[in-house]
Amino acid sequence: MPPFSFRIVFLIILVLIAFLLIGLALWTQVKAAEIEKQHPPVGEMIDVGGYAIHAVHVPRPEGADLPALVFIHGASGNLLDQMTPFRPKLEGRAEMLFIDRPGHGWSQRGGPANATPDGQAAAIARAMEIKGISRAIVVGHSFGGAIAASFALEYPQMTAGLVFLAPATHPWPGGVSWYYDLASVPVIGSLFTRTLALPAGMTRLESGSACVFAPNPAPDDYITATAPALVLRPAAFRNNAIDVANLKPYVTKASPRYTEITAPTVIITGDSDSVVLAHIHSEGLARDIENSKLLWLRNLGHKPDHVTTDLAVRAIESVAGLDVDLDAAARKAEAAISDDNASCP
Repeated sequence: MPPFSFRIVFLIILVLIAFLLIGLALWTQVKAAEIEKQHPPVGEMIDVGGYAIHAVHVPRPEGADLPALVFIHGASGNLLDQMTPFRPKLEGRAEMLFIDRPGHGWSQRGGPANATPDGQAAAIARAMEIKGISRAIVVGHSFGGAIAASFALEYPQMTAGLVFLAPATHPWPGGVSWYYDLASVPVIGSLFTRTLALPAGMTRLESGSACVFAPNPAPDDYITATAPALVLRPAAFRNNAIDVANLKPYVTKASPRYTEITAPTVIITGDSDSVVLAHIHSEGLARDIENSKLLWLRNLGHKPDHVTTDLAVRAIESVAGLDVDLDAAARKAEAAISDDNASCP
C-alpha cells in the first residue's frame, strides 16, 4: 500500500472518531435534559452570595421536641437521598434543612472554594443563616461526613451535635476510581463528561446503587425516588469528580484538627461497607472526637441512612439530649439486617 494511503486511513479514523464524539455529545445533551425533566427542583433557591443553593426547608413545627436538623448528602447524590428516608420519620418533630451541595442536584457551583469540604460547609452555614437557623444538629452521610466535620470545626457555635453515617473523613491508602481522576482534570475531563460519562453511567445506575447498598438490598424505588441520575449531567459529574479527587488531600490536612470538635457526636457504620474503610474513617472519628459514640453494625453496607433509618433517628435524639438506649437500638437494627445477602453485580 502506498505511504499516502496510511495517511488517508488515519484521517478517516480521526473523522469517524470526531463524528462519534459529536454524536455522543448531542446524545448527552438530550439525555441530560430528559433527566432534568424527570427530576425537577423540589425546593427553593437560596442566594448565598453570588450563587444559589437549592434546598428544602421544613419550618419548625409547634411542639417540636428536637433542635433544627441539617442533612448533607454524599458523593454522587443530592438532597433527595437524605430527604427520602428522614423527612417522613421526623416530620412534625423538628425544623429541617435538606441541601443540594454546591454543584450537585440543582445547586449552582459557586467559586473555587466550593471544591473542598470547608467551602461547602461555608455555603451551608450561609444558607442556614438566611433561613434563620442559628444552631442545628448536622447529619452527614459518606462525603457529607467530611463536610459535617469541617462545619463543626469552622462553626462550632452553630453546631448543636453531629451524626455521621458511614462517613469519609480521614486519609486512606490508595486513591480514587480512575474516572474521578479523569473527569477532574482540565480539558480532557470536560470532554469526557460531555461525551462518555453519561452513557456509561446510565448502564451502571442500577448495579452501582446495588453495590453501594450491598449486602443490604436497595429499595425498589431508590432510583426514581432519589434521582442519582442527576449526577450524570456533565457539570454535575465534573463537580462530583473534583470533590472526590480533592477529598484525600483535604482530610489529610483537616483530620488532625478533629480533636477540637466538642459537639455531641454519634457515628453509625457497618462492617460490610465496600465504599469507605470504616476502620479508618469511623474509628478515626471515634478516636478523635472526645466522648463520641460509635455504633458498629454487623452486615451493614454503606447506606445506614436508608437501611437503618430508625437507628439514625435514635442517634439524632441522643445527640439532642433525649434519653435513648443507643446500644439496644443498634442491636435491634443489626438483628433486622442479619440475614441480608444482596450482592454487588
